[in-house]
Amino acid sequence: MEKQNLLYEGKAKKVYDTQDPGLLIVSYKDDATAFNGQKKGTIQGKGAINNQMSNLLMAALERQGVPTHLVRELNARETLVKRVSIVPLEVIVRNLAAGSFSARYGVEEGRAFDEPVLEFSYKNDGLGDPLLNDDHALALKLATREELALIRAYALKINQLLQKNWADRGIILVDFKVEFGRLADGTIVLADEISPDTCRLWDAQTREKLDKDRFRRDLGGVEEAYRQVMERLSSSL
Repeated sequence: MEKQNLLYEGKAKKVYDTQDPGLLIVSYKDDATAFNGQKKGTIQGKGAINNQMSNLLMAALERQGVPTHLVRELNARETLVKRVSIVPLEVIVRNLAAGSFSARYGVEEGRAFDEPVLEFSYKNDGLGDPLLNDDHALALKLATREELALIRAYALKINQLLQKNWADRGIILVDFKVEFGRLADGTIVLADEISPDTCRLWDAQTREKLDKDRFRRDLGGVEEAYRQVMERLSSSL
């Protein structure tokens, strides 16, 4: 399967069509952005790590009953995926207070929640990806009530599975963001990626940040953090 036309270029990935109208090729970049694109930079090797890590995790989720867009990894930076129409919702699941949640509600970072907190935001860079609830999503016709219920169920199941996966590797899953898409027949599947770009991951012993917050907050050691997470994941899968 070969790349043809560039269909889309985002902050972290390029998407190409292929000879098969139902399949696309996603190519991961080393570009890094934060704060809705206000901060830009490069994390060397990030594209390859995020591609391979996302594929490992999506394959594991598939085995546990979560449908995804994954078809197969083509090389270190490129993956063949099913063509989907992205549901314009960013789905955030939080296990501990951090990032925008702490800033928005004045909660100290690191406070554990009794139950996971699930948030929707409208996937719209021009509006700053505002938070919304089910009623907003329905009013904007972003998804049906049945799709929202299914997306919630998948997101919470993904959280449960990923929490255990990372805990087994000495990592706390603080929070993460996922996106879903519709196949041609309307089936909802997990899309986009799962990586240190989209997850907050802390070392379970030291609480050292092992994710994109090192870039956001100018903490240094970004490349090493990404490599460490990949090493922990790949050494036991």
